[in-house]
Amino acid sequence: MSAIENHLNLHAQALQLRERRNGVLASNIANAATPGFKARDMDFKAELSQAIGAGQLKTTSEGHIPVGGTSAAGMLYRKPTTSSLDGNTVEIAVEQMEFAQNTLRYQSSLEFLNRKIRGLTRAIKGE
Repeated sequence: MSAIENHLNLHAQALQLRERRNGVLASNIANAATPGFKARDMDFKAELSQAIGAGQLKTTSEGHIPVGGTSAAGMLYRKPTTSSLDGNTVEIAVEQMEFAQNTLRYQSSLEFLNRKIRGLTRAIKGE
């Protein structure tokens, strides 16, 4: 990985994961009235650590067995605070709050990434 990629990797990975999480949360909201639907979410911190390679074991030979899970393995079921008679675990207020918070964090990561790119551009131009 080049120095520029290392410089931008964290925020770029965070943007991709926040976008994926927004899709999951939007699916939860869309299925709030679906009987038996189980609300899902992801462990963002664990997914980001895996995406940037923090603590991830890598194989050095084709004969080695790879260690680690896929992104789908990072999906978790949300535990509801109140039970629904139809088995649906979506709590619309919780999902809307999580969606809003995730969107705000997405915008923050985007701004951090833009600032880093502007700084690199200025350095290249010699400003």
